[in-house]
Amino acid sequence: MATLKHISSKNSDYSAIEAYLVYQHDAFTGKQLLDEHGRPKLRESYLLDTLECGDFSFATACLLANRKYGKNTQHGDIKSHQYIISLDPRDAADNGLTMEKAQALGLKFCSENFPGHPAIVCTHPDGHNHSGNIHVHIVIGSIRTREVERKPYMQKPRDWREGMKHSSTAQTMRHLRVEVMELCEGAGLYQIDLLNGSKERVSEAEYWARRRGQLKLDCENAALTAAGQPPKQKKFETVKDTLRRQISSVLYRATSFEEFSDRLMQQYGIAVKESRGCLSYLPAGRAKFIRAKHLGDNYDSDAVLATLTANAERKHTVTLKSNKIGKLIDIQAKLTEGKGIGYERWAKKHNLKAMAQTLILLEEKGLTDEDALNQRIAELETKYHDSLAVVKDLEGRMKANNELRYHVATCASTKNIAQQLKTAKRPAAFEEQHRAELTAYRAAAAYLKANNITKLPSPKKLEAEYNAMASEKANREHLRKRNLFQAAALDRRAEEARLLCR
Repeated sequence: MATLKHISSKNSDYSAIEAYLVYQHDAFTGKQLLDEHGRPKLRESYLLDTLECGDFSFATACLLANRKYGKNTQHGDIKSHQYIISLDPRDAADNGLTMEKAQALGLKFCSENFPGHPAIVCTHPDGHNHSGNIHVHIVIGSIRTREVERKPYMQKPRDWREGMKHSSTAQTMRHLRVEVMELCEGAGLYQIDLLNGSKERVSEAEYWARRRGQLKLDCENAALTAAGQPPKQKKFETVKDTLRRQISSVLYRATSFEEFSDRLMQQYGIAVKESRGCLSYLPAGRAKFIRAKHLGDNYDSDAVLATLTANAERKHTVTLKSNKIGKLIDIQAKLTEGKGIGYERWAKKHNLKAMAQTLILLEEKGLTDEDALNQRIAELETKYHDSLAVVKDLEGRMKANNELRYHVATCASTKNIAQQLKTAKRPAAFEEQHRAELTAYRAAAAYLKANNITKLPSPKKLEAEYNAMASEKANREHLRKRNLFQAAALDRRAEEARLLCR
């Protein structure tokens, strides 16, 4: 299963990147390993090529690009981006994957997705975990040195214009994951779905914190074992690991968000807050909240609310089952089947208890009047259909809001180009040069005009409206499902009551 990882670097020493790819480094400290003469040790095996560097090395090409376009002059500027395609260890034996084939795939991937950027592509035969996975490092300079043909996935001028900096956005990463999946499918390699989020998302920093913590814990446990003492803990947990475990222990018992947040605070001292539809958690002893997206998909607002809703429905179902009206036994039919007199006595007592239980439950729930029962079912069905209509209306408004936000953002980003066209000395040439931006601007302007919008609304206000509608939709969906569930439960009870009365 191939995976894709992105690392951005602010290091202005581009030669350090080349040194990392060529020489051996300690997996934990990142320092170069030296031989007995104090010289860096080369990696046992690697393949390395450069693209878009001309007659220069990768480091020189990046420095020349920085000087030419006057960028990457500040310490906080991102100087380079590294993408690592890690292939499945089974591909070597099952699918004939070699380092040469992986290098060719890496060069193809780089030339198609990072055209115009100085790049270095290097393939290693194994990773730091020694699982035997061939992986490809693709390192690109952040500045594009030539203008390239615009492709469908390119949304902004920075994606194709000369002198612009590469930006690894969520949309870019989605496109690259799709490209990796298609690349592996075309090469006949093992692959998983990279578009769906991880249930437990582990960052690069947390991964190495786990490795270092586990190594330290193993050393401490070895010392305790040598001293004849049993180890207290065998598996190391990061702060996020502990937080995940504590959230899960509470989540699968709570039935509402209020109960969920209260139990987290009471049992573990964890505070929960929601902002713009996203959850954040604050463990005891920390001053900064941890966002749910850094923990995994199981801990975000959608997953948490879905689990709480399922817990509430399951609890309600258990309650209904405990109050379920027992059915009478057809004693004559059982006697015909060969049951004896002892069974007949037990069955008569059972039927008496069931009839008493039925009468008590019907009185408690107000089900003795069939007309009132049918009216209650009709009310619940009406509420269900009303909630469904509201949900459909909200979906339409959310779609319109999303479309308006897109056109507002397009208009705001391309308005400057449209104004420059009015003062351009050669309008035709300017039009041809900025055809994509002008086309997008005119489409956005036409949409705003068709909807009688003369002043651009605030993007933050539109986003707040969208989040409010999304929250209301979730609540309506919950009410709709609850009404449907209650109506179905009453229907079942009514049918059981009718059977008992026969």
